[in-house]
Amino acid sequence: MNRLTDLLGIIHPIIQGPFGGGISTVELAAAVSNAGGLGAYGAHILPAGEIRGLVESIRSRTGSPFQVNLWVPQPGEKDVIDLEPHIERLAPLYARLGVEWSGETAEAPDFEEQLEALLDAAPPVLSFVMGLPPQWAIDRAKKEGMLLVGTATTVAEARAVEAAGLDAVVASGSDAGGHRGAFLRPVQESLVGTFSLVPQVVDAVRIPVIAAGGITDRRGVLAAQALGAEGVQIGTGFLATTESGASDVHREKLASPDAETTVLTRLFSGRHARGIVNALIRELGPEENAVPHYPVQNALMQPLRQAAARLGNSDYLNLWAGQAAPLSRAQSAAQYFDSLL
Repeated sequence: MNRLTDLLGIIHPIIQGPFGGGISTVELAAAVSNAGGLGAYGAHILPAGEIRGLVESIRSRTGSPFQVNLWVPQPGEKDVIDLEPHIERLAPLYARLGVEWSGETAEAPDFEEQLEALLDAAPPVLSFVMGLPPQWAIDRAKKEGMLLVGTATTVAEARAVEAAGLDAVVASGSDAGGHRGAFLRPVQESLVGTFSLVPQVVDAVRIPVIAAGGITDRRGVLAAQALGAEGVQIGTGFLATTESGASDVHREKLASPDAETTVLTRLFSGRHARGIVNALIRELGPEENAVPHYPVQNALMQPLRQAAARLGNSDYLNLWAGQAAPLSRAQSAAQYFDSLL
């Protein structure tokens, strides 16, 4: 027990990473919370109208605290762009997998509406990546007794999280899988490894620090504690469990030698994310800086991802994974959680 467990009302200072892109599940969030940690659900793709039902669904499966996570929008993501050159770039891949671009306008759910809905639903913990929530949301959450967790990839971002009045900060090292949360400087200038980042953040802020990135087994938990973190957030390890929404082929790759090689890429969503290198990343790698921003690139890639998932073809899937992915094992969330204690 420490400040973080007291703050969050949990038994063990272990937090499940909130997966985006539909990989989060209510079952996994509930399993982690029921085991004494803090389960999580990444809700950034959900329209506001579905968020209350999500929170109610998690509540129906656990009486313990849990968190719901949102992505903070980035500048320029609502700019209108010409899709033709980007569709043309992907045309050979569409043809290869027998799919077509739907022609639908790519738009992300409205963040302000999502935030309003989430505050109305009032989960115990709200968390954010890629920026800070607006002040009105912070004020309302505090008034109504909800806790707020921010994500920092640098010391400066951790200080910003504390200054904004959030209750705890996730120090997310560049080892971490999935999308990066840098928001004060470009991602390329914010790639600080977990072992370097965590002790600096611990020294820089007064709020509890949660270590994330490359923590997959008990050794990682102990190392984070030695660096001064009061808790750990684990993504890839929970992604490998049977309750996660990862596809079978994704789980297979996490347990394969291929998981020893990961890379940061914008190719799948338009935002930087760490995943296992596959054929698509190698083929489109030279176009890395030319792809459009999120959510446009995310929508353009969706037909490929869906077809690849149906075919069980890992060459065209976004295989999100952290740099310690080879340490993960396919097992139940409860079994995995116990192994961390």
